[in-house]
Amino acid sequence: MRSSNKMLTIAVILLLITNIALVAILVLGKDKKDRRGGREEAFEMMVKELSMTDAQQKDYKAMKEAHMKDSKPLFDSLRTARNAFFALVKDTAVTDSIMAVYSQRISERQAAIDKNIFAHFKKVRNLFTPEQQPKFDTFVQKMMQRRRDNKDSAREK
Repeated sequence: MRSSNKMLTIAVILLLITNIALVAILVLGKDKKDRRGGREEAFEMMVKELSMTDAQQKDYKAMKEAHMKDSKPLFDSLRTARNAFFALVKDTAVTDSIMAVYSQRISERQAAIDKNIFAHFKKVRNLFTPEQQPKFDTFVQKMMQRRRDNKDSAREK
């Protein structure tokens, strides 16, 4: 009787460990796929919806790469400003005016990022023919709405 209880206990523990590992792999794998796959999926959707030519695709990829390179310092600056702002939590003497200054820095950096993205979209729009441009405009609006919806659902979790 003891050996069968031991075997059963070992089997249950092994199944539990296997299930935990499987759930971890599924959850972590999904997050990575969503982040990277979403961008590639958006590009493929844009190619399809706008009937992009090979030349347009090539030009778009070059523009996107340049945009990402230019945007990295802006995002780094925003991250630094947010870290500095939330580091104030430990300061017992922080005043509303100090918080306002730090908050303003975050706002300025976010505004710079938004302007940069807007300028990028304007440049990308110029890649397209007059017939494709309305489709691009609609596509951008859909992508921005999807982005907002994703942020909202992430906040709810």
